Amino acid sequence: MGKRDDLIAQYADDLKNKCGMTPDMDLLTKVTIGCGPSIYDADASTVAGTQASELETVKNNFLIKKLGLSASDDLDGAIAKVIETYGQSERNKYRAVIYYMLTKHFGKESVYG
Repeated sequence: MGKRDDLIAQYADDLKNKCGMTPDMDLLTKVTIGCGPSIYDADASTVAGTQASELETVKNNFLIKKLGLSASDDLDGAIAKVIETYGQSERNKYRAVIYYMLTKHFGKESVYG
């Protein structure tokens, strides 16, 4: 297994054990690949759940640009719900896991074909 496969396994473990979800491994793999090289960078691979600028980046770059949602879709509420599901106190909130949960929340799996 390569480094990406190890990370996907780690993300799946987080979804199961920290978020109480059974991951769709095909979708999780596609979301992870969609994150690009950021998954290998310690800082870029995580989302700072309490940092407003970080949450704006998730909203603008992922929800609006990638998933094609509009600002009227209660994006902030969805982000807050996902962060809460992951656990406010959880130090490492992986970007791929957050993106996966947001994709599921909005039913936008088709974006990843």
